[in-house]
Amino acid sequence: MVNVTVDEIQRDPSKYLRQVEAGETFVILQADKPIPSVSFANAELRPIASTKQLRPFGLCAGEFTVPDDFDAPLPEDILSAFEGK
Repeated sequence: MVNVTVDEIQRDPSKYLRQVEAGETFVILQADKPIPSVSFANAELRPIASTKQLRPFGLCAGEFTVPDDFDAPLPEDILSAFEGK
């Protein structure tokens, strides 16, 4: 973890965001002290750990068939309902 002041972040936010994207974590300082957060931990600028796994390609292959008219214009009554008529 690297300490960084609010002023440094404001001068060049893109620089710090690029470093966060690369995995770096920053403790944010104000008046040379870490900024406390509501949870009594220090304020940090860090990447969010992703717990989501990507779904495999073709997961639902063969589960359904796209009808031939899937891109046909909507019937007038449904179109009117969407338009609030």
